[in-house]
Amino acid sequence: MRTELDALRQEYAAKVGARDAEYIRTIRSVARISRIAGRLLLHFSLEPISWGAGVVALGTYKVLENMEIGHNVLHGQYDFMRDPSLSSATYEWDMVGTAKSWKRAHNATHHVFTNVIGRDRDFGYNAFRFSDEVPWKPIHLLQPLVSPLSGLFFEYSIGAYDLGLLDALGPQPSEGGKRRPRREVVRDVWAFARKAARKGFVEYVFYPALAGPLAVKVLAGNVLANALRNGWAYAVIYCGHLTERTATFREEDVAGEDRAGWYVRQVSGSSNFETGQLGHILSGHLGFQIEHHLFPNIPAWRYPAMAPRVRAICERHGIPYATGSLASQFASAMRRLVRFAIPGRPARRPSATAAFAGAA
Repeated sequence: MRTELDALRQEYAAKVGARDAEYIRTIRSVARISRIAGRLLLHFSLEPISWGAGVVALGTYKVLENMEIGHNVLHGQYDFMRDPSLSSATYEWDMVGTAKSWKRAHNATHHVFTNVIGRDRDFGYNAFRFSDEVPWKPIHLLQPLVSPLSGLFFEYSIGAYDLGLLDALGPQPSEGGKRRPRREVVRDVWAFARKAARKGFVEYVFYPALAGPLAVKVLAGNVLANALRNGWAYAVIYCGHLTERTATFREEDVAGEDRAGWYVRQVSGSSNFETGQLGHILSGHLGFQIEHHLFPNIPAWRYPAMAPRVRAICERHGIPYATGSLASQFASAMRRLVRFAIPGRPARRPSATAAFAGAA
């Protein structure tokens, strides 16, 4: 399995070039047009239809900027272009959380320790219980209500999580997962607060004020556009990480893990969802979460071509490849959310580690 996936990675890495640059520039142009159209429609609309179109247009910009542009740029997928505006080192996205904090929490931790309880804090975001390996607390009874509500404010929830502000709600980090120095946390919290205040002022004060007596409709439009982006991001991320078929691991399961074992864990710890081409673009191609975890640095628009070959490799080696419709995967994640909200110790699902031996 390792040899085949390594070869697939090398094949597509060799293809990265002009077509990828053209693709991301086109997406960025569409996003900019959507942003301008949305702002203008919200500002000048005098009836519900054009106002609603403004909400959709602005929401589309925010979704594209977050998912297909920001997320993938921050993974370094377009660093080869040497374009400072699309560089993972300098890009700052249209989210209240800072790119620096997100890269540390997501790229440097989640993609390395995927679904290892005690190391991967992305699994449940240290606030929600999705595994019997996480000790139950009374606060978990509220997660079927709190989790969906957090989706409406997802950018703030993720920002707080990235900073480690939710650590008190979850399990203590393992010996290998040390807490960050307080001074570093304070510095990052201040950067988050400044960015959130700046963005909040622009969205909820500046643009509405420009509309004068029609400020309320602009304010409402901006709120709804952000809610659309937040709710969509919540659904996409839950479908890719927290379905009932997503395996979890203990630290002893991955002791001495080699590259083949890492590949198996990425496949077993992720889920895909099926939708149309537009849905995949709007989700940053994270409907191919398995491929993303295997090849995070390959431009995501190439995942649809890679997916059938990844699935065939997994089937040859007996590795489960979880996929399903967007609706069914989201329903599965919600069932898991409810299941682990209650105390008790449900039977542990079969671990994917048994497949490691045959994955070389």
